Order: sequence, then structure tokens, then C-alpha cells
Amino acid sequence: MMRTLLLVFLLVGSCPAATAQSSSSPAMTPAPASTLRTYALRLRPGQDVRQELLAFVQQQQLRAAAVLTAVGSLTTATLRLANQEGPSVYHGHFEVVSLVGTLSVNGSHLHLAVADSTGRTLGGHLLDGNLVYTTLELVLGELPELEFRRETDATFGYQELVVYPAPASKPPAPPTPKPARKK
Repeated sequence: MMRTLLLVFLLVGSCPAATAQSSSSPAMTPAPASTLRTYALRLRPGQDVRQELLAFVQQQQLRAAAVLTAVGSLTTATLRLANQEGPSVYHGHFEVVSLVGTLSVNGSHLHLAVADSTGRTLGGHLLDGNLVYTTLELVLGELPELEFRRETDATFGYQELVVYPAPASKPPAPPTPKPARKK
């Protein structure tokens, strides 16, 4: 049975019609590449995950970044669940099992999944109000040659990610000459 499923998968995947359709898909437009610069952070008890991440993005002026990994725990999880307008707030002790998303001074989009003491997992959009219990260890990746922007997508009317090459940075100002010292 398993061999049959694998064979069907391989045949369908190599079908010229399937390949042609996927390569012409408008949803997958190639974006410019970038090097990667990383930042390692640790959030402490009581800190708000979203607020701290957005403050770091502003402080570092990150134009295009992503969460590479996150592990830790929360006492409060505040999420906007799929197809819900408002927040859902959960109190207790939760393990962070996933934190993913894009970060930019132009707008960020983050999703969080947490597990409770029984292993039940909840996930949704990260909102303000996710409070660290013991720690939250984060590694962020910055893509310095790119700029993430949020622009209205006509399909649903939401602000969606658009990737641009980063604007050329200004050359550094020449150093100011120091006055000569008298001996």
C-alpha cells in the first residue's frame, strides 16, 4: 500500500501538466535573495512577547526579518484564532511549541502555537498579552538586502506581505576633521 502511494505521488509530481501549472502559479513569484544576519534574544518573566519583538524591530530598524526559532513558556496566551474577530485569552502554564512570522518596521505578521500541561495545542495570530513565564529564547534572522511591506491584496482586502529589494543605503558621512593639537 505504501509503495503504491509513493509511486502515485512520484508519478503525479513528475507529470508535465502538474509541473507546468505549479511553475506558472501567480502566488509564487521569485523574490530577490539576501544574506542572513542573526540576533539571539532572551525574554524574561512577565515580558510581553509581541511588544518586546516589535520594540526590538524598531530599535534595530529591521526592514525584513523572520523568527527562526523560539522556545520557552508563557503564563498567559492571547491569540486571535482563525476566523475570529477578537482575542481569545488563556491563563495557565504553556510551552511555546512554535512562533513563526515576518518582522518589519513596515508591519509584522506573527503566529504562535502553545501546548498546555495535557499537550493540548492552541494556535493563532500573536497579539499583545502573551506573557513570559520562565523564559523565551528567540533567534531572529534579518535579511538586509530586502524590505518587507504590507500592502492591500485585492483578493480578500487584507494587508499582505510584499517583498522588495532594500533601498540603497546612504554612504556614511565623511569624518569631521579634528583640530590640530598644539605642542
